Amino acid sequence: MLMNQPVEVLLSGFCDEISTSKRIDEQFSVAAALGLRYVTLRFLDCGNGVKNILSLDHNERSLVRQRLTDFGLQVSTLGSPVGKVKIVDIPDGTSNVFRPWPDYLDNEVARAIELAQFFDTKLVRGFSFYHPKGSDPREYFALAASRLSEIVKRCADAGLVFGLEVEANLIGHNASSLLEIVERVKHKSMRLIFDGANLVTQGYSTAEVFQQWQKMKPHVGWLHVKDYFAAGTERQSWVDEERLNQFVPVGDGDSGYAEIFQDMQTTFAEIASKAAEIGIPGIFLDLEPHLAGGGQYGGFSGPDGFGVALRSLCKLLDCLDIGYRLRGFVDLRERHTK
Repeated sequence: MLMNQPVEVLLSGFCDEISTSKRIDEQFSVAAALGLRYVTLRFLDCGNGVKNILSLDHNERSLVRQRLTDFGLQVSTLGSPVGKVKIVDIPDGTSNVFRPWPDYLDNEVARAIELAQFFDTKLVRGFSFYHPKGSDPREYFALAASRLSEIVKRCADAGLVFGLEVEANLIGHNASSLLEIVERVKHKSMRLIFDGANLVTQGYSTAEVFQQWQKMKPHVGWLHVKDYFAAGTERQSWVDEERLNQFVPVGDGDSGYAEIFQDMQTTFAEIASKAAEIGIPGIFLDLEPHLAGGGQYGGFSGPDGFGVALRSLCKLLDCLDIGYRLRGFVDLRERHTK
């Protein structure tokens, strides 16, 4: 790709944010109506109650795949919770759970890999483990990197990419900690997932978020898009995620996505080239807006809120002359004439 070629991103979204019930038809119909061609799967109700993607049985996953086809949707990433568990079994006053290793690797991780293949996506979202609350995350870099190396190797052996999301309270909670993990793991099938709001909620200023982006971007595989209005949030080592209530449409908060997207254009060819090397079809901007509330394991925007979030993102991309493609009449004709 030449540097002077137009930049075009792929739009996706955590479609469980659309529906209070998490019923798949509600999620997928709104996503399709908004023009999305890709979605990320996380929480779903296939008629037997709400389940995390890793908990679907064989019949449920088959139904989900059929309904994706019915609505003309592809899966961008598997929104798995892999790595969102304690790294050591030490009581710390949180509700975070511990899963014995290597049982966790042979069960939850193996299931995520199987489901990613089943839903025909190469991207598995994951995390860098919880260190005990109040402890120094640096004490756990070596152990986290060792376990993540095993996860990444299994993903790579299956032709998949493991994305490590920056998020509060985890060992990889900022750019420096994530880069330390990257340096220790040293595997091309691990990419970082940038999320500006997850830094703002920790007390990072807009300028500091941009600095975090610049440090992370050589290793970024895709981006999560949500924004947060800081309103004087102070830097903190532990964040009560259930009390976060100032999520706003992208561009209205303190994450500085306009500057980040503008900067991304200067290295877009390099990022896209690295993605193509491991089979990623392009650079995904994955909406996770949380406009009606967010917490440790997910958020909610509603069908109207998700529409607001998507239109705000498209408006920002238009202003920066960054290309994207929503469904049009040609897509409709192609789907219904097959």
